[in-house]
Amino acid sequence: MTCKVLVVCGSPVVASAELLRQLAGECDHIVAVDRGLDALLAASLSCDVYVGDADTVSEEGRGLVDAAKDFEVERHNPYKDYTDLALSLDTIRRRWPGAELYTTCATGGRPDMALSVLGLLAGYTDAPVWIEEDEVTARILHQNETWTIENATGKTFSIIAIVPNTEVSEHGLEWELDHAPLG
Repeated sequence: MTCKVLVVCGSPVVASAELLRQLAGECDHIVAVDRGLDALLAASLSCDVYVGDADTVSEEGRGLVDAAKDFEVERHNPYKDYTDLALSLDTIRRRWPGAELYTTCATGGRPDMALSVLGLLAGYTDAPVWIEEDEVTARILHQNETWTIENATGKTFSIIAIVPNTEVSEHGLEWELDHAPLG
């Protein structure tokens, strides 16, 4: 059975408490990425590990990080070469090799950070990667991975290539594609 890790990122646009509690109940471990701890606290949740430099977490969250009684802390210097999410992916690889990722609070607020998040998650080829927000479920597919979407009649979806030479196959949709190149 694959280990599932919920990664609560530090976007200023947070997921609802309901979604956070649902995802926390479906995952084996929770990693708070800097301000992501505040989203968890607002949903009356905690984490297994906090990763970050504590530059965006609230004063209350920073106090919990400094006291560190109920979770482990991997605190980093704010003058670093990597984002907190990049460091959290290293943490997950070390602690739970091959873990399937469920990320939330990841893409709102700043377009530059959203691009960074998507690039980092695309580079996590260890296991499936899901991005869960209140109104959207996204999946980063790596080479030879598939995703079956059920009960999606009338739904809209997008396929976006983030690496060159991407091929797409779609079956049972409005447009059938069989190994079609996607630039």
